[in-house]
This record gives sequence, structure tokens and C-alpha cells, in this order.
Amino acid sequence: MAIEITMPALSPTMEEGNLASWQVKVGDKVEPGDVIAEIETDKATMEVEAVDEGTIAEILVEAGTEGVKVNAVIALLAEEGEDPADVKGGSGKSEKAEPEKDLPDPDKAAARDDAKVSESSSDGGAGHGRPQPEASSNKTDGAKTAVADSIKAGPAPKKDGERIFSTPLARRVAQQKGIDLSAVTGTGPHGRIVMADVEKSKPAETTKAADTPKSAQSSASAAPMADDAVLKLFEEGSYELVKHDGMRKTIAKRLVQAKQTVPHFYLTRDVNIDALLKLRSQINKAAPMIKAEEGEKPAYKLSVNDMIIKAMAMALQAVPDANASWTEEAMVKHKHADVGVAVAIPGGLITPIIRKAEQKTLSTISNEMKDLARRARDRKLKPEEYQGGTTAVSNLGMFGIKHFSAVINPPHGTILAIGAGEKRPIVKDDAIAIATVMTVTLSVDHRAVDGALGAELLDAFHGLVENPMSMLV
Repeated sequence: MAIEITMPALSPTMEEGNLASWQVKVGDKVEPGDVIAEIETDKATMEVEAVDEGTIAEILVEAGTEGVKVNAVIALLAEEGEDPADVKGGSGKSEKAEPEKDLPDPDKAAARDDAKVSESSSDGGAGHGRPQPEASSNKTDGAKTAVADSIKAGPAPKKDGERIFSTPLARRVAQQKGIDLSAVTGTGPHGRIVMADVEKSKPAETTKAADTPKSAQSSASAAPMADDAVLKLFEEGSYELVKHDGMRKTIAKRLVQAKQTVPHFYLTRDVNIDALLKLRSQINKAAPMIKAEEGEKPAYKLSVNDMIIKAMAMALQAVPDANASWTEEAMVKHKHADVGVAVAIPGGLITPIIRKAEQKTLSTISNEMKDLARRARDRKLKPEEYQGGTTAVSNLGMFGIKHFSAVINPPHGTILAIGAGEKRPIVKDDAIAIATVMTVTLSVDHRAVDGALGAELLDAFHGLVENPMSMLV
């Protein structure tokens, strides 16, 4: 019996991915551990290994296909003694992945539901030539009449608080048209409201605005502009459309969610980094030389950012109540400081994590960070190397940015934004002096960390940076 090769879940939160390439072809024999494909998620490209022995009988999803759902069948493997030519179509336990083509990229699973309903309504259930179950073609006229009557009569109003099942695309279209989904009858699977249902409805048929809660009205008024409305503001031919990839969509989704659900507040402070720069120079000069492929090189080369990571980790240990994540049921108090570091990569950014940073030496942090950043730019990080973390550091100082505020990425409770170090006049012993100063801003989740606690954390960080020898003890 054929073995189904399915789209793997490369992380606990993964719902779909892009099938970047096949490393095998039909007729190839594979053994457990052989790399058979490369899967691209929003953050990384991962190799998929075979778990069974056999011959590739059929490839069901072509290389380059986007939006392949987790557990969708992507290929079939003929077992030993089985003729690959006889293996076609799979066992039927999992759906064959059907990539969406030419969709403007709403939720693809939702689009499939919408497409199916549109097909059945326009083609009388023919499904564009796809064979349908016999039962669907043998419905009685009485059943058809009953359905027609129920649609004509209109939907029964939903009770307050009752959940409305609808596709994301249907919700977006309804929001744009001002249609109340509680007054729409769903014809999708299990009564789910799909795009075709919304298109058949009219704003006049829905609940009057006077009866709509104020919160719903304000939500609708704050809806983003429709794509067509944005494009109409610009002269045709004066722009090009670049389709969002998975990373861009995930970044947009998570940051909007973060700003809408996480109550941010911000604490800013100037830090004198002269002592830190001096210590960094001394440590780098003392680095032993080691042999490498390109010849001898220093065993490590600390950056200012490496020392900031260490200082942030130690500050969280000094103020443990600030090393927390918010959940609806309880506060998650972390025992270690897992510090994420924002790394810019083509098309977006990713935040690889230095785990238990408070326990690591500066040289270890430096070398580990260089390796993570290199693999991040190559999109070769493993999910566990960029998911989670208790805080993060974002540094734009290398671009001359003096001050900025960063967005917290849940489950982090804080994120530290680092500005450029620059020569500034300061007051020292009642006299004007020149020092290298950088401005840092701590963004804080007010649900997890209160103002005074956040200030205590930033003060601990300030003390460690201005007295960096304490990071070596």
C-alpha cells in the first residue's frame, strides 16, 4: 500500500508553507534520512527527510507551490515490492494539496471554501468538471425547494454572543461593504459564511447601524482601505505590484496583533558607554589567535551589541519580576533570560535567540550571535532558534538612528531599542565634559510589567553598561 508523504509541521504554530524544491524525482529510491524536499516557511527554509524506505511513485505538489497546508499529501511512496506505476491518487485519508492560483492572497484555505461554493452555485454543482459524489447529483426537487425557501425567507437572527463562523475573506468583504455577518446565511462547510454568501447580501438587508453596538461601528470605521481604493490614489503605470511573501504577511499580521492587543508603554534613558567601549577594546586585543580555513583569526571579536545582550540578560536576572510573559490565566515568570536579537534579512526581519544569555560569556554570545545572524540571512535557522524568548534587543545605531521605539513581539514582555552612540556634552562633577552616549528605549507590556518595575529594569541595565566590569564577574 502506498505511503503518503505529507506536508510537515516544522513548528508548533505552522499552518502552511511553500514547497520550495524537490530533491528527488519520480522513480528515485529513498531511505530514511534522505533529503527529499525543501520547505520554505515565513522565516526559514528547511530540509525534509524521508522517514520510510521506498520509491517515489508520484509527486502531487509541484516545486514552487505556495500555501501548502500542513498534513496535505505532497507525494506518494511505493513500498518495497510495490509497482510505482500502480500507485496513483493516494489512500484518500489526506486531501491532496491544491495550491491556489492567481488569488490576491487572502487566507488560502478560506479561498478554497469560497471557490467551491462559487463553483457549485454557478455550475449547478458540477465543480468545473470534477467528478462529484453521486448523492450530490441525486438530490430531490423537494430538498431543492426547501433550501430555496429557506434562503428566500432569510436567515434567522443570531443570538447575542453567538459565534459567527466565516472565512477571513468573507469577513473582509463584509467589512468593506458594511454587511452584518450575523444576518447572513452561510452555505459553506458546516454553515460557514463564505465570500459568495456575502456577495449575495446587501447592506440594506443587514441590521441597521442604529442597532449596531458602538464598538462594532468604531471598528468598522477604523477598517483599512481596500486595495482598489489605495491603487486609485496613484496614476496607473506609476507603480508596480510586488506580491507579499509569507514572511511579509506574517510580520504584518503579528505586528498589527501586537499593537492592538499589547498595551505598550515606553521608558527612555541616556547611557554613557565610554567604559564599555574601553573594556570591549581591551577584551578584543586579548583574544587568542586560532587556526581557521582562511588562516589565523581571533577566537572572538566582541561588538557593542554583544555586550548589550549580556547586560540585558543580567538586568533581567537582577529584576526577575520583569522577566515575565502575559497569558490570560497566569503570569509566566521565566527562570532564564532568553534574549532575541532583531536581524534584518532580505524582505523582512527575524529574531534569533540567545538562550540562557545570563550564563554565557561575552565571547560565547559573540560567536553564537554571528552564527545565528549568518544562518538567519541564509534562511537556515531552525524554528527553535527563533521562536519564543523572554525579551528582545533591536539596534539601529549603525544607521545613525538616535532614538526609536520598538514593537513588542509576544510572548516577550519587553524589547529594548538601541540608538547610535555619539559624542555629546554631559555634566560631570559640575563641569561640562564630552562622553559617548547612546539613547535606549524600553518598550514594556503593561499587562506583565508595571511602570516602576520597568524603570527598575532599565536602571539595572544602565548600571551594567556604565560599569561593564560587572558583566565579567
